[in-house]
Amino acid sequence: MAVPEKDIRLVRKKFEDKSEKVPDKIRLGNHFVDDFIFEDHQAADIPINALRVIFNIISIISSEQFRPEDRPKQLSLFDEEFETENNIFASIKIRNSKISPSGSTKQVVDAYEFLAKFKMAWYKSLNSKGKEIKTFGGLISTPSYDQRGFTSFLISSYWLKRLMIIPEYNYILYNLVYNIRNNKHIIFAIWLSKLPENGTVLKLSTLNKKFGLNYKTTKDFCFKFLKPARISLNTFNTFSFNYTYNKDSISIIPFLTKTILDSNNLSINTKIPPGSGETFPEQSQKINRRLMYFKRRYGLKEIEMLQFFHQYRHIPQTRVLIEKAFKEFIQINRMKGIKSTEFRGIAFLNEIQELIIKLYRNTKMGEILPNGYPIII
Repeated sequence: MAVPEKDIRLVRKKFEDKSEKVPDKIRLGNHFVDDFIFEDHQAADIPINALRVIFNIISIISSEQFRPEDRPKQLSLFDEEFETENNIFASIKIRNSKISPSGSTKQVVDAYEFLAKFKMAWYKSLNSKGKEIKTFGGLISTPSYDQRGFTSFLISSYWLKRLMIIPEYNYILYNLVYNIRNNKHIIFAIWLSKLPENGTVLKLSTLNKKFGLNYKTTKDFCFKFLKPARISLNTFNTFSFNYTYNKDSISIIPFLTKTILDSNNLSINTKIPPGSGETFPEQSQKINRRLMYFKRRYGLKEIEMLQFFHQYRHIPQTRVLIEKAFKEFIQINRMKGIKSTEFRGIAFLNEIQELIIKLYRNTKMGEILPNGYPIII
């Protein structure tokens, strides 16, 4: 008797949750968000424990995520490994405690059952040679509990590709799925991360449809959904939002939260380089002193410096670039015979931003991605 094609699965790679280390943030590819979470511009009602599975999958494969523009060879390797035949999968193993910290077996089972059944279908994609590759399943397939304390499952090449190959992506804090209990607030945060800086204006009917809600008035939508969501993001996220409503329209504008200026909320990316001779507190204090110097000397107002402070504090490469730009800024003004403090507030940041762009575009990365420079304003 022939085995149905959908039951034939070829496992090409195994990923395991080997580390107890908690990541600071994960990279969510826009293609995955659009296809899985917001298909047809409507948010899926994904339970909180299933969201934890998704966040942990991304955390486990994070070292293998890449932008195809940066690593074209890696794209070819993925194609060779996962897109030569139908029904190719990777195997992933996750600790149960990361899905249900309370130790509830039912929560773990329900999370995996949801992801196995949700969007279960045949999926097609074209490999680099134009060959159509088909896989069957949901985001995950065949969850099993063959090792105590862990769950193993398969993920198809179709969904793995959308999680691993990320030409466009946004950072999301890993701990959101543990700090915020309302799954819709987390899904809203994912949507919010994709908004432009100037935000968006949408009709009540559009927002109700997008998030699976049924509020009758814009006032109810704002005070019963947006207000509690904003409280959650103000408390636990690096960005939140403001909102206003007028008749049947609601304006939503994202902003960086003040908590990112708190020295107790440093990103793990600000670890000290090997051999620097500085402890973590010493480096943190040094960064704080430097930022306060910029604030006082160049009259930076709080609303002006949020993005600048965030980039300087959390991203070491950007911090180095800012310091190089500042050094050149001082030298240019000395040559012109003017005081650097003549540039105050946003004028100072504009000068530094222009120099950052110039310095960045002289680097190898700048040649590949000329518009990939850090934004500090």
